[in-house]
Amino acid sequence: MKRLPIGMQTFSELIKNNYYYVDKTPFVYKLVSSGKFYFLSRPRRFGKTLFLDTLAEAMAGNRELFKGLYLYDKYDFKSHPVIRLSFGSGDYSKLQSELETAFELMFSNNYRELKLPRPDASTYKNPKLALADLIQRAYDRYEAPVVVLIDEYDKPILDNLTRPEVAREARDILKNLYSVLKDYDRYIRLAFITGVSKFSKLSLFSGLNNLEDITVDPAFGEICGYTQEDLETDFAEAMEGARMDLVQLWYNGYSYLGKKLYNPFDILLFLSKGKTFSNYWWQTGSPGFLIEILKRQRYYLPDLENSRASEELLNAFDIDRIDIRALLWQAGYLTIKDIQTNPMGVRFFTLGVPNIEVQYSLNQFFLYYLSDSQDLPIKFGSQIEAALERADMGALVGVLKSLFAGIPYNNYVNNEIVSAEGFWASLVYVFLSAIGYRVVCEDATNQGRIDMTLETFTDVFIIEFKVDTAEPPLGQIERRRYWEKYQGLGKRIHLLGITFSSEERNITGWEAKSI
Repeated sequence: MKRLPIGMQTFSELIKNNYYYVDKTPFVYKLVSSGKFYFLSRPRRFGKTLFLDTLAEAMAGNRELFKGLYLYDKYDFKSHPVIRLSFGSGDYSKLQSELETAFELMFSNNYRELKLPRPDASTYKNPKLALADLIQRAYDRYEAPVVVLIDEYDKPILDNLTRPEVAREARDILKNLYSVLKDYDRYIRLAFITGVSKFSKLSLFSGLNNLEDITVDPAFGEICGYTQEDLETDFAEAMEGARMDLVQLWYNGYSYLGKKLYNPFDILLFLSKGKTFSNYWWQTGSPGFLIEILKRQRYYLPDLENSRASEELLNAFDIDRIDIRALLWQAGYLTIKDIQTNPMGVRFFTLGVPNIEVQYSLNQFFLYYLSDSQDLPIKFGSQIEAALERADMGALVGVLKSLFAGIPYNNYVNNEIVSAEGFWASLVYVFLSAIGYRVVCEDATNQGRIDMTLETFTDVFIIEFKVDTAEPPLGQIERRRYWEKYQGLGKRIHLLGITFSSEERNITGWEAKSI
């Protein structure tokens, strides 16, 4: 059996040492055959760095590495000098010192790899001058246009998102560096820039008008990540015996207008850990910066599911205009679920959580913020599971009342994430999601929107919330016959209406019935 390339980003090592490799060289061919300047945004651990290394080997003319792959007999493998810059390994919380160290290391490595005479040490202190000098020297030495590959181009900015003044400083330094690509266009064969975020061209790539953004180009939808077909062919032996239905629920669901994708890191860790389900990708870095941004924007958490965003919003992310939907999408916590085009041809995207791993982990993270407790899923999880399995609405409501009763008073009066009207629904949503259930808020039907739907393998629970009202909580569900959407599934359907009191800060009434 082949070996699992966990954490490996070197193409030649995978090829030479019998590691699994999903052939991404059709996308290399598309890039080298058409354009010149490319930009790609993908979440962390999604395979960007490995793809850049694959592209580098192809552009350096190392044909024999590609034997048996798509590119081998389709490209001339003319050799080009390759300049590689990566900001991925640094911690830029101390911006100036870390950037100076990173620039010196990156440029000195490139001079050495390309066997070029090193300039005066002062050159490294001016990154724009250093990159320009490197491009010019490489072009002259090899008498061939240069390839420039930039990985994690945005990390110095992202490391300082909660400190806007430092983030702006990082942006200005990087903007100055990247301007070299425009000025030295005639010496460049190909430039490829990758990162997590998708800053607007004006903020970082001013003047580089021919930069082609392939982030949501269907032709490049599978440039990174694994498809279902990849798992069933390339990984067929390794996946033998795995519950594929659960693998899909846990790890599939990312979409960039192509096929649905798995994060490679999740699949490789899942296989290496004896096919045990866990939140492997999440554990590599939790989004602490999100809490600060959510505080400022007062975002209603359930709205993350089925949120709608224009293409302009997703394309125009900047330090001074951070939209939480764009940030969550770029970071991999939301993905594209659907696309609509209005009569004028303008595209709109419906965003949602990609899979159980992200929903489970993200909502555990939010639950801790809302409740000041990390053990609520453990404390109440088995009780919720038992109540849902029996469809015992009284027991379910009892657990929810205990949950609310245990939340500190200050979390009600000082909470800035959600509006007063949405606090209770938000907490129910993140609590049920943190246990591992698939929960849909604002579930659309032809008669209106259901506040919350929870679906298990055997049952559907349709839930409506009321706050400070004497109206029967099941009234709206019954009037609009929300359950009809689910009658064809062959599952038991249960209706639950819950009334909250803002004064008592808890559930004060409920009604339930089964259809």
